[in-house]
Amino acid sequence: MTGIPETVGFAVMTVSDTRNTITDKTGPWLREQIAQEGHAVIDHAIVPDDIASIQAQLKTWIAAPEIHAIIATGGTGLTGRDVTPEAMRPIFDKEMDGFAAVFHQVSYKSVGVSTIQSRAIAGISGGTYLFAIPGSSGGCRDAWNHVLRDEFDRTHGPCNLVELIPRLTET
Repeated sequence: MTGIPETVGFAVMTVSDTRNTITDKTGPWLREQIAQEGHAVIDHAIVPDDIASIQAQLKTWIAAPEIHAIIATGGTGLTGRDVTPEAMRPIFDKEMDGFAAVFHQVSYKSVGVSTIQSRAIAGISGGTYLFAIPGSSGGCRDAWNHVLRDEFDRTHGPCNLVELIPRLTET
């Protein structure tokens, strides 16, 4: 199939009111993992736990044709300031329910029933994949190492998310 990108372009968003470029650990770790897999990190940002701010950054990246996937780390918990899912859902064209199901299976092996405290979600908007994963280092590692890394490996079978990129905006 033509149109499958040679390199997948990613944007990484750390959602936090308290982290900055010095204290953010998951954003830099995730960018390093993405690059190690041969993908391109096109942009990254630290965005406050605020629906309008998160949505504004998402919409900017969705409009960038070189960005195929956005991973937001943080804001998926249960506290009052955790609003990443609420910011993403209205933007989705389609929700990817299977991501949350698989993430929770993986997370259960790491943290047991405490996985119920995560509201990790994924979807597609404007032909761009969007993922909201925990901001904890363990949750971020589980999401990348056991779910996303394989799905963004063009050789992973029986299928992967890379081969779908040219078809995400079909009508």
